[in-house]
Amino acid sequence: MSKPYADREIWFLTGSQDLYGEETLRQVAEQSQEVARTLDASPDVPATVVWKPVLKDAASIRRAMLDANADDRVLGVVTWMHTFSPAKMWITGLDQLRKPLLHLHTQANVELPWDTIDFDFMNLNQAAHGDREYAYVATRLGVARTTVVGHVSNPAVTARVGAWVRAPRAGRPRTSSGSPGSATTCATSR
Repeated sequence: MSKPYADREIWFLTGSQDLYGEETLRQVAEQSQEVARTLDASPDVPATVVWKPVLKDAASIRRAMLDANADDRVLGVVTWMHTFSPAKMWITGLDQLRKPLLHLHTQANVELPWDTIDFDFMNLNQAAHGDREYAYVATRLGVARTTVVGHVSNPAVTARVGAWVRAPRAGRPRTSSGSPGSATTCATSR
């Protein structure tokens, strides 16, 4: 079955930083690509999800947002803070973005490996921290967005992302009062 908006794109942008080193950033890219592939493969998501290289500084974030604005195929942008990506790096880019924004608050792993968890694992899996700081900054800036919380393997998550993909065709995200703003949906069961 083809996607209803197969000729349109949703860009998948992942935040991290150079602090972690090349080996960790390679793992971040691999895990980010897997999340993007999972979204793209879901029948719930009606447009093509396009993974973009991991963003590690304010200049590349700003450029990605400007490029998304300029590309008529792009319906919107999904952001994920895989590791701790300093939210201040995103301020200029978020200020430039004119396309609908979805903040995917997720983790690479469905379960935490409690018996074997170590510093290396924690260093690679800081989305909980990075996503919270990012959400705080976006809220303080008044950035209109939709936030979806849960693991990407959860059908409720992909359904909510799919609903958001359809919404940009009609306009910006709306709050419960109907005014422009942010909306949060959570999918906690697996």
